[in-house]
Amino acid sequence: MAVPAYRHVSYLHATPQRVWHALTNADESALYWGHRNVSTWQPGARWEHQRADGSGTADVVGTVEVSERPERLVTTWAEPGADPAGASRVTFRLEAHRDLTRLTVTHDALADEAERADAEAGWSAVLSNLKTYLETGHPLPQEPWTMP
Repeated sequence: MAVPAYRHVSYLHATPQRVWHALTNADESALYWGHRNVSTWQPGARWEHQRADGSGTADVVGTVEVSERPERLVTTWAEPGADPAGASRVTFRLEAHRDLTRLTVTHDALADEAERADAEAGWSAVLSNLKTYLETGHPLPQEPWTMP
């Protein structure tokens, strides 16, 4: 049986360096994601997806597996305290084409179809907000992941 995965492709009017910075800068990720992505972004380093409310609470943690700025970033993805062996994996691939960047996000090694559906809903909202933020300088007026 195949392990569920989710893949999303976006085309952004921004350089790969700009997209990379938005993904990996804690203060900037808080603006469009509602969470600060905190790490040194070196292979083997821990990363945390901390709430932007100042509490320092991490809702997702993992390890940076690959960091090839500004082309590819691979991290594990798990709830704090969960067995790392059961972590899923997120791959960001950034490809330049003239004035655009094609951003492909693949979230694989998901536990089941329900986790894949959650990933689809979450990534669709976050990546839409990222695109709007990079192209207008402002995130969407409401957090898209709060829509019913």
